[in-house]
Amino acid sequence: MLTKEIQLRKAQLQDKEIIWTILQQAIERRRKDGSSQWQDGYPNPQTVESDIEKGFGYVLTVNDQVAVYTALIFNDEPAYSTIEGSWLSDGEFLVIHRVAVSEDFAGQGLVQKLFELIEDFTRSHDVVSIKVDTNYDNLAMLKILEKLGYSYCGEVLLREGMRKAFEKIII
Repeated sequence: MLTKEIQLRKAQLQDKEIIWTILQQAIERRRKDGSSQWQDGYPNPQTVESDIEKGFGYVLTVNDQVAVYTALIFNDEPAYSTIEGSWLSDGEFLVIHRVAVSEDFAGQGLVQKLFELIEDFTRSHDVVSIKVDTNYDNLAMLKILEKLGYSYCGEVLLREGMRKAFEKIII
């Protein structure tokens, strides 16, 4: 049996084309699911470039092939300062944004693996809170968040409307 080497690493500029391809696949998947999420020109290639330049872009690789993209941002999501509900904590936190899986790797449980690696990454920075939001109709992500023990905290207003907000305290 072949073992897969799965790694989370910072995205590099040379990854931007494959990242954009993966995001386009995810945008199309959301459209086919009947969702309004990501259907307004965001994210776009400039989003990817900005994420990489700011050090926010990360990729999950399987045997050195980019399989999943995400943006990981410490302590910076202005929309999270106003929540209809309440967060579990008010200290430092990591925000997970723009999770997108390559069609080549869909259905392999890699988003769950990504979240596990993100928890390790967050702990390594001595931060114990992870916050994430998603569209009310992103059933796949909602299921993953529930399975991994994220608590529903309320709703936040992001560019495209109200989003369900979740937090997990990791120790």
